[in-house]
Order: sequence, then structure tokens, then C-alpha cells
Amino acid sequence: MMPPSVQQTLRASRLLALVLLAVTMLVGALGLPAHAVEPVKISRDDTALDLTATTEIYTGRGEAFQVSTAPGTDGIVRRIEVRATSEDHQGDWAVFALANVSEEQIDRVIVAPHFRLVQSKLFWPDLGAKRIISITPSEGFALDRQPSEEADVFRITLNPGSVVTFVAELATPDLPQIYLWEPDAYKDTVNAFTLYRGIVLGIAGLLAVFLTILFVVKGTSMLPATAALAWAVLGYICVDFGFLSKLISITAGDERIWRAGTEVFLAAGLVVFLFTYLNLNRWHAHLSYATLAWILGLGLLFGVAIYDPPIASGIARLSFALTGSVGIVLIAYLGFNRYDRAILLVPAWALILVWLFGAWLTVTGQLNNDIIQPALGGGLVLIVLLIGFTVMQHAFAGGAYSQGLFSDLERQSLALTGSGDTVWDWDVARDRVVTIPDISIQLGLAPGVMHGPARNWLPRLHPDDRDRFRATLDVLLEHRKGRLNHQFRVRAEDGHYHWLSIRARPVLGANGEIIRCVGTIIDITEQRNSVDRLLQDALHDNLTGLPNRQVFLDRLQSVLALTASSENVRPTVLTIDIDRYKQVNDALGIAAGDNILIALTRRLRRLLKPQDTLARLAGDQFGLILMSERDPAKVADFADAVSKAIMVPINFGGREIILTASIGLVSWVDQQEDAAGLLNDAELAMYRAKKAGGNRVEPFRPAFRTFGADRLQIETDLRRAIERKELSLVYQPIVRLSDAEIAGFEALMRWDHPKRGNISPTEFIPIAEASDLINQLGLFAFDKAASDLMDWQLQTGELPIFVSVNLSSAQLLNNELYNDVRAALAKTRCEPHKLKLELTESVVMENPEQARLILNKLKDVGLGLALDDFGTGHSSLSYLTRFPFDTIKLDKALVRDTSDKRPVLLRSVISMARELEMQVVAEGIESEEDAIELGNMGCEFGQSYLFGPPIGYDSVQRLLKERFPLMKRA
Repeated sequence: MMPPSVQQTLRASRLLALVLLAVTMLVGALGLPAHAVEPVKISRDDTALDLTATTEIYTGRGEAFQVSTAPGTDGIVRRIEVRATSEDHQGDWAVFALANVSEEQIDRVIVAPHFRLVQSKLFWPDLGAKRIISITPSEGFALDRQPSEEADVFRITLNPGSVVTFVAELATPDLPQIYLWEPDAYKDTVNAFTLYRGIVLGIAGLLAVFLTILFVVKGTSMLPATAALAWAVLGYICVDFGFLSKLISITAGDERIWRAGTEVFLAAGLVVFLFTYLNLNRWHAHLSYATLAWILGLGLLFGVAIYDPPIASGIARLSFALTGSVGIVLIAYLGFNRYDRAILLVPAWALILVWLFGAWLTVTGQLNNDIIQPALGGGLVLIVLLIGFTVMQHAFAGGAYSQGLFSDLERQSLALTGSGDTVWDWDVARDRVVTIPDISIQLGLAPGVMHGPARNWLPRLHPDDRDRFRATLDVLLEHRKGRLNHQFRVRAEDGHYHWLSIRARPVLGANGEIIRCVGTIIDITEQRNSVDRLLQDALHDNLTGLPNRQVFLDRLQSVLALTASSENVRPTVLTIDIDRYKQVNDALGIAAGDNILIALTRRLRRLLKPQDTLARLAGDQFGLILMSERDPAKVADFADAVSKAIMVPINFGGREIILTASIGLVSWVDQQEDAAGLLNDAELAMYRAKKAGGNRVEPFRPAFRTFGADRLQIETDLRRAIERKELSLVYQPIVRLSDAEIAGFEALMRWDHPKRGNISPTEFIPIAEASDLINQLGLFAFDKAASDLMDWQLQTGELPIFVSVNLSSAQLLNNELYNDVRAALAKTRCEPHKLKLELTESVVMENPEQARLILNKLKDVGLGLALDDFGTGHSSLSYLTRFPFDTIKLDKALVRDTSDKRPVLLRSVISMARELEMQVVAEGIESEEDAIELGNMGCEFGQSYLFGPPIGYDSVQRLLKERFPLMKRA
């Protein structure tokens, strides 16, 4: 019978076996490995051990993880459970075990690098990340993390003879490498690589700066491409060596973006360098298009790198391989064609291919050591260094070395060849003309047709040039001196004539006779055509082809000179101005307006006889000298026919356009009158017809001359009015439609003439715009409005109102407008956001680009900008997006429209404005019902006589005190 102690021991052993069996069955049911971790034995002499192969990775196991430990010294396998400590944990774990087989305590560090180029893959590469969140040992507490920007480092201490299992909480399922280092050895290795990296970074930085400076000094096209490649290499090395993290604070996720971005930059830099250095655009245009598409594709990868760095990096690495392959083909092809640049690039490209092969072996894992990654970074710097030498060798070749290489005769020959001129050589003794290269080919003739005797040229010459050509050669031979400088026309094979210019000098023989005449012959057809076009444009309108105003006056003066000697010469002058042409031009566009003018020109020409003259005097104004009719009745019939011809409908873009004209007519009666005076009388009659409503023929009467005098007098009086401060502003209220409260005012100008009383702005504003007075009037209105607003605030207190001031086209095109506005704001101390500038769409259209620049500057100051009269003209939506308007003023024609489409149009415009965060002001509201309807549509403000007429400064002040009594200062 066994002793009791032995029986207890057996019972405990059986119980332990049962427990282990149960655990094994439970583990199998849960799908967990049942075997224990095999420990890695460590002795004191082990400096560095690679734990990657012995580390077991478990993915998708959740926040709680159980695993069997390695058998301890007592041979027992235990279980440990670890829970996740971070939100970044995705249920991935790593397990490894270490056994201290020495008799001493051992200190080590566990190192898991964030990024390894080795086995990072070509497609969808692993660009690095934080690998280990924490490590929990089977004995003791969680390991302490050591500070490091490039790896996850944990310090461990192993007691003599201990076996410890470690469970690592992973931030990613990938763990490319995990090392066990002796602390001092790891520190020495890091320091050694730090020194190496510093040297490589310094060389790369110096190369980039040097090549950039060289580009600034030399300026050849290949240098900026080389400098860009050097900067790309520097950027890649900064990220790969961890230098970027020392300059700026970046996370592991940001580092992946930077790494992918620099790889894309490097790939693009290599493509640009290859294209620029080999000057591929000189070989074939398709190469330029393909390279441009390639570079644009790589440029798009920068955006991809932000959202998916692995995809961008993979495509960039593929681009490296393609660039290397394409480079081999191009260099081989161009090298066999003896292109010196391709030959010089062979050593550098061979080094690039070696680097690409080593990089491929590395990313696929066939090269696997800790030195290969920094070695590849150093290889990039070496490549740039060799490329830099190659580029400098080519860029500076032929400098001082080539000075004095050629003789004077060779220089002259090279200069003649470089100019592209054709040599013209006339052997006088044999009467044989030779051109080098053959000019016959340039004229489309068979080779050698223009070679031979000089007389063979005569049939090809223009009939008007033949005698002059023959006479020029005869004079040269007769005088035996001078130079040949002759221009003539030669008929090409297609029937067109080419202008040729010969410049040559004779060569005399021993007897003093001309034996040869040598010089150059060039095709000057384009130059002559350009001169002809310039002369045509100087005398004719380039749109209609009609004579311009100057030619019209010259012809009229010539006709008037004949009136004294011939009774049959009695001219009649008509000036024709198209009514409302500007509105048609604004509505349909400039191209449509030009086509309409061309159509009207054709119609008017059909009415003329050979002795009559039609000219275009201005934009939509024509002049006509009628010589074919003298009888007053027939002249009147002719003028009526002109008016009817213009009124014939014109179909354009599916629309029927009917135009009318204001026609002024004057017949010659005074021998003392000159052409300018006669035309001026006709224009006065035309202005009278236009003032009467247009669409009429108005014969000139002497009383019309007072109209021009009145216009000049108004301009003179307006200048004095500005000096005497006779001008003033009135303000029309702008109210909020929601509560009928005053929101602002529009400033309107008034002129109280001391003799003529109040003069309407519609009368003096156009005169001011035609002269240089509009800028002064505009500055006065802006300055006065700002000053009045500040005065009201001083009397009443801070007011929630604004003041709008109109802006004309002449002001908008004035370069000093911005400075004048800032000066006025500084003087009045008015807040800019309380002032709005109103301008119409037609004002912006006169010069859209300059208008956009000036309006942006005014907007930056803080001024509001309102688009006035919206609903007329184009009402183009592009102006709402291209220009910084914040307010739309609906034209009263749109507000008062009685058609069924009115509500739809208004609701659409108002909704669009609100979507663009713009305010809407409706002008011309006639009834309270319209105001309520517009308010319900979302229109914020209204302006019309329904809410009040324009009132003066004092009236505005009283109104504000009544409306805003609580705004008064204490």
C-alpha cells in the first residue's frame, strides 16, 4: 500500500492532466493554436538576433487574446490572457518567447522598424507604420517603450535561466522585422548609420543647391531638369533617413504620404530629366505628347498619395522601371545616330539601371540585410553626382575652347548658312544662274528649273516686274560697280506669286569687267503681305473692308475741290447710325454684332453706284458720299431706300432682328465749306434724328449747329460746377421687404445750374464720360457719400445702413480708382463695408480682365459690390462667378414684367442669388402686393418711389433720427 503523500501526488498529477486536456479541447474549439511557443535561447555573447522567423502572428483575434506560453524551467506550459490597450488595435497579435540560458541577468532591447525597403513589394508596397503598440511578458509588467522615431523599441531584462513568453499588441498585421539587440550595440549601430546618413544628406543638399545655382548662372534647359532631379533625391533621402521628422512633427500615417510623395517626385524628376537632356521634342512631336501625358499622370499621383499612398508609390515604382527601359531604347537609338548627348549619358544611365536592379531585388526580398536600404539612398546621390558631371560637361563644352577656331571666311560661310538665306550666284561670263539651295523646290518647281541663263527667269516674273528686272541687270553690267538690291515677283507652280529680294555685289576680273555676281536671295512674301495688310488697315476698316474716317474725309475733300470747276459735281453727305445697336450687341454678343455690321454693309453697297463712296466712320456709324444723284427728291428717295434696307429683318441664331437707323443728310451749297465741316453738319443732323427717337431721316438745318454748341457749353459749365461745388447728392431709400425698415440709400447726383436750373444726369453724365470729367464726378460722389454717412452717424449714432454709389466705365478703367477710393476712405474714416459700388454688366464687358482685377482689389478693401440692372443685356451667370459681386439689383423692367413667366423668372433669379450667398434688391416696385410677393420669394430689399423719392442730406438726417431713435449717443 502506497504512502499517503505518494497518493496525493498521483491525484494531483491526474488532476493537472485533466485540466490540461480540458484546456487543450477548449483551445481547439476556439481555433487557437494548442502548441506552446518555441523559445529563442539567448546567451550573453549574442549581440543581435533576428526574431522575425520565430515570431508567430495572429490576426483578427479581437481585443482579448489567450495563448500558451513556452514551457518554463519546470516543463509546465501555462496560459496567459492579454487585453488591448489602444484604440488603434485591430485584433492582431504577435507572440515570441526568449530563454536566458546564461547564469547572469541579461538586458536587451526589442526593435521593430517602422519601415523597411526590404520586401516592401513593388505593387501596393508597405510604406511603413507603427508596428507594436505594447508588449506584455508572461512574467512581470508590460515592457517600457524607449524613445525612437524610426522604430518601436522596448527594453527587457531576463533573469538567469528564465523562460519568458511575450505577447505584442500590433497596430498592423504586418511585422516585417523584429530584432533583439544588446543595448550598447544597438546604440552604436544607430550612431554609425546616423553619421553615414548625415554625410549622404550633406552631399545631396550641396548637389541640389549647386545645380540650382548653376541653372541660374548658365540658364540652359537641361540644368533645371537636373536640379529638379537632385531636389527629388534630396527629398526622398530626407524621408527615408528620418531627417524630415526632425524638421517637422509628422505621424506614422503622414510619413507614408511623404514617402509616397517623394517617390512620385523622384519618378517624375527622372522622366523630366530624360526628356529634357535628350531634347526629345526635336526628334518627334509624338514623343513630346507621350512625355507630357506621362508627367501629367505622375502629377495626378500626388493627389492619389494623400488618399492612398501605397497605390501612388506602386505606380511610381513601376514608372521607375518603365523610364529605365525607355531610356535604354532611346539612348541606344540616338547613340547609334551619333547624338553626343545620348553617348555622354551612357555611364550615368548604366548606373541607374544597376540601382534599379538592386532596388528590385530589395523590394522583392531577394536582398535582405540592414545595409542595402541606406546603400540604395547613397546610390541615388551617386547617380545625381554623375549626372551633374555629365550635364556640366555638355553645358560648358565649346566655351573658351572654340574661340579662334574658325577663319573669317569660315565664319562668314557659317553665318550665311545659319541665316537660312539662299545663295544667288550669276556666272556672267557663261550666263548661268545657280541658287544654293535650289530655289526651284521652294517654288514647287522641278529641281534646277531656275538654274541656267538669266533670261530664263523672265517668263516666271510678274509682267509688271520683267522690264525692271532686265533693266537693273543691264545697268549693273554697264556701270561695272554698285550693288544689286532688287525686289520682284516670281510665279510659283500653284500660280501664286512670291516676292523675292536679291542683294548681291559684282566681282570684277583683271580687265575690269564683271565676271560674276554673288549674293543672297530670300523669300519676303510674308513681309510684303504684312506691309500690305498694315496699309490696308491704316486706310480701311478691318471688319467691313470699307474706307475709314480719314479716307472718307480725304475723298470728300477731293470731291469738294471739283465743285468749283464742274457744275455736275454736287455731293450729298449722309451719316447713318444704327439705333440701339449697343443693346443688340450686349444681348447677342460681339461676334453677332460684327456679323450684323457686315450684313448691313453688303446691303448698303447694293444701293451705290461706282461714283458713290461708303465708309465706316465709327463702331455702328457709316458715312456715305452720294455723287450719283443731284435732284433733292431723288436724294430723299435714296435716303429712304437706305433706311428701308436697314430695316429688312436679319435672321441670326434662330432669331429675327429688326434694326432701324438715324440718318443725317446734308447737301453741298457753300463753296467755302470743307470736308470736315460738311461731315460735322451731317452728324449734327443725325444726332437730331436720334434725339427725336431714331428711325428717321433728318436733313441738316443751320439751327442744328447750336446743338453742338450747347454740348460744348454744358461741358464748360460742368467744369466750373465742379470747382464751384454746384453739384450735390440726393439719396433714395432702400428698405427691407420683411419689415419695411430702411436698410440703406442709393446716392444720386444732381446739378443745379445757376441759369438753366436742374440739369438731368442723363444729359450731363454722358458728356462727362466723353470728356475727362467723369473721374472727378465719380470721386466727388464717393467722397461726398462717405462723408455724409459719417456725419449722420455722428448725429444719430451707429446706424445699420449702407450707401450705394454708382460707378461708370471710365472710372473702372482708370488705374487710379483703387488709390482714390482708399484715400477717400482714409480721409472720411468711413467703414468700407457700409459703402457699396454699383455697376452695370455693360460696364464690366468693356474690359473684363481689368475690371476683374480692380474689383477684386476693391473687394479686398472691404467695399460691397452690386451688379445693377440685372435682367437686361446678357444677364450672364458667368459674371456672378468671375467677379466678386455680393448684391444683385433686379432691373425694374424685370420686376414690372406682366407676362406669365415673371414669377418663374423672379423666383429663379432670387433663388440662385441666395444659393450664391448674394443679396437681392428689387427696383421699380409699384405696389405693396408686389413687395409682399417679392419678400415671400426671398428678395431682401426694395427700392422705388413706393418707399420714397430721392431726398437731400437734411431730410435723410431727420428720417434717420425718426427711424432709429435708440441709436442716439448718450
